[in-house]
Amino acid sequence: MTSQGRRRHAVVALLTAVLTGGLLSVLAPPASAAVSCPSPQWKAQYYANASFSGTPKLTTCDSAVYENYGSGDPAGVSLPKDNFSVRWTMTRDFGSGGSFRFYAGGQDGIRVYLDGNRKLSLWHDVSASRYKLVKLVVPSGKHTIRVDFVAWTGNASVSFAYAPNTGVDTVEPLAPTGHFVWWDEASGQAKMNWARNKEMDLAGYRVYRRPAGSSSWTKVSGDALLTNPWFKESLPPDGRRWGYEVRAVDEKGNESAGSIDRPVTTTDSTPPAAPTGLTAADSTDGVLLTWNPVGDAAGYAVYRRSGGEGTYTRAGTAGSASWTDTAAAGGTRHSYRVAALDAAGNESAPTASVEVARGDHAPLPPTGLTVAQPEPDSLLVELKWTASPSTDVSHYNVYLSSTSPVVTEGRDPWLTVYRPDEPITSPATFTGIDNRMKDYGGTYHYVVTAVDSAGNESAPTAEVSATMPGDLDPPGLVPGLTATAQADGVLLEWEPLTEPDLRRYDLYRGEWVGEGEIGDEENGFWSFSHIAYIAETDTSYLHRTTADGETVRYAVVGVDDWGNSRVEWDMPVSVVEVTELGSPAP
Repeated sequence: MTSQGRRRHAVVALLTAVLTGGLLSVLAPPASAAVSCPSPQWKAQYYANASFSGTPKLTTCDSAVYENYGSGDPAGVSLPKDNFSVRWTMTRDFGSGGSFRFYAGGQDGIRVYLDGNRKLSLWHDVSASRYKLVKLVVPSGKHTIRVDFVAWTGNASVSFAYAPNTGVDTVEPLAPTGHFVWWDEASGQAKMNWARNKEMDLAGYRVYRRPAGSSSWTKVSGDALLTNPWFKESLPPDGRRWGYEVRAVDEKGNESAGSIDRPVTTTDSTPPAAPTGLTAADSTDGVLLTWNPVGDAAGYAVYRRSGGEGTYTRAGTAGSASWTDTAAAGGTRHSYRVAALDAAGNESAPTASVEVARGDHAPLPPTGLTVAQPEPDSLLVELKWTASPSTDVSHYNVYLSSTSPVVTEGRDPWLTVYRPDEPITSPATFTGIDNRMKDYGGTYHYVVTAVDSAGNESAPTAEVSATMPGDLDPPGLVPGLTATAQADGVLLEWEPLTEPDLRRYDLYRGEWVGEGEIGDEENGFWSFSHIAYIAETDTSYLHRTTADGETVRYAVVGVDDWGNSRVEWDMPVSVVEVTELGSPAP
């Protein structure tokens, strides 16, 4: 505050000389009514007494502690011209800290505190100005400086300044924080920024870079220090990964540790070198292509042109420096080119073209043959396979045999499956259904071949086998079969069969046919007819029939899940003979 309008803001030459090489707080007109003052401004509190007691008459912000009140009181506040006091307080971040100079001067009482500890004192009512300089070490981080001034009598003035003691500074700045790096694809540059350091003697920054996986850093920000907390540089667009760190440098030349390393990966838009040495040779498996490998290639694109006209189209890709074109049509000349591909998908210029004549070979066999039975109890068999890569396949032959290995030579196929009319440009799956009658429980073996339009047949696929469900064994004889004639019919009883696949019982009734007596097989025979299906859990059955005294026979036969019965296989069955109640018809 000014005294009687006579406040002076010029920094005296002595103060400047004492703090040469240091940084002074910025001098600017104080805020008029702020109570909370942003660092590094001072909060000034004016008291109408010499003991800093009671409520301040005024609280404001000052950019510096430099006042000359003369013989009057501060302007802008009602204070006595003698026995008033002013307290300035400021908290700031000192960064890494280090050696500092605290300078105070003026007339009447001055005391300076750091974090509440007195560091400088000129505490006397004097009639002439005095000055004092102290050197001290300020720890890193935030600290509070307080300047207490008392004007007792007569003229009054006060000044205070602080600055790093760069002449003996051996403390390096703190490592920069908030470091962030990104790749700007449009400009082809790595860009970065970071938070400003808090050190008062900060001179600038240096940026270092290293390749991923390396421990050796290279300074890339140039010889001059960066004074702003950002940087950018151009890098080759080759997909490489780099690490960056930032280091702070003070006026003494002390360099901080590096910031947290931040990686960046450039966009790879640089194609690999073109392959060389392309050769092509015809074989039964296809056209075999070989070339010299390219060091940074992740793969290769193979291009084909057929018949000497038209454009080259991609025939496939290879992971190494050779590839067999199994889809090249027979009886045709083909031209080839090969280009290298890197991990980012960049494609090199192609090789010089080579030409080869493809012979009329048998197609390559289909692959991946599998067999399945869509329904558990069915004799239906479903075969699937992946199409032959050859482009001139007209159909597929399926061969079946009850013995292994399956012989194809000199045999007609069991089943023929035709391919679609349109060309196959990628592997397709074909399905063949074998619905021929086969034996339950039998095992059957399959192979598939490809046949081209000229009738050339490929080698067969690997053999697959399928075992049909069930068996050919009928249930045994029904044990303990008895028949009891009753007024309402004949009661049949038996002991249960124990076969796990028993499905039911079939009941047959036999009558004697012929002129001879019953049992005279030269003149007659028993004629059986099916009369009932009986559940597999039942062990008795009442055949309701007229009681006419006739002698008849009954047969009970077990039938399994697969339809096997002793009747079907012409095997002996369980038979019982009984004479019905009543009298025979005359």
